[in-house]
Amino acid sequence: MSIPQSIDTQNLPHHVAIIMDGNGRWARKHGKVRTFGHKHGVTAVRDTTEAAAEMGIKFLTLYAFSAENWNRPRIEINALMELLIQTISKETKTLNDNNIRLQAIGDLDSLPKSCVRQLDDSIASTSDNTRMTLILALSYSARWEIVRAARRLAEAAAAGSVDPARVDEKMFSEYLATAGIPDPELLIRTSGEYRISNFLLWQIAYTELYFTDKLWPDFRREDFFDAIESYQKRERRFGDVNPKTPAQR
Repeated sequence: MSIPQSIDTQNLPHHVAIIMDGNGRWARKHGKVRTFGHKHGVTAVRDTTEAAAEMGIKFLTLYAFSAENWNRPRIEINALMELLIQTISKETKTLNDNNIRLQAIGDLDSLPKSCVRQLDDSIASTSDNTRMTLILALSYSARWEIVRAARRLAEAAAAGSVDPARVDEKMFSEYLATAGIPDPELLIRTSGEYRISNFLLWQIAYTELYFTDKLWPDFRREDFFDAIESYQKRERRFGDVNPKTPAQR
């Protein structure tokens, strides 16, 4: 499916973040176990990533596994980790073929060593790609990220390398996991839920939110295009009276 003519390719968000929700409900809907939904969610990841790259989105962040997900049944967690390893390994060539760089944010040390090894290999393999950056949020928690940033900043201040009086939003952002990555202009959440679920709390201060009832395994590029069209119909004022143009953002 080509990019709809109704989309203004000169007014695209630089960074889109997605909370991929609904795999478990999709599986129950089809009379299957939850892991069945996770496996079918991979197709949605591939389709959405390709659509974003083709359109010209520069950063795409996917909430793949939250810190809270560790509370799920062990059998589901093991299946998710195995699926993650297999998917990253299988899709690395596709990422390179499409000039897409892979990155990851979150408490990566808490992941199984085999998963970290595959992740590190794929990140290294795609590091020179420039078309788009795909960021996987793994074992991620926004509160964890903010607390870690505050701790690191406090340690730097205690060591004398940072003057506390000079700490501002820009400096604090440099201590976050997303340092060097622009804040998302658009956040998409699937499955009809209307909450942020501890995702990028600092970064989405002025992000446009888009919610859809589609369960993640059913989400396709046309649904992604719908979200972009909705974004382009909104006025982004950032607390000001007048809307901002893309050049002013």
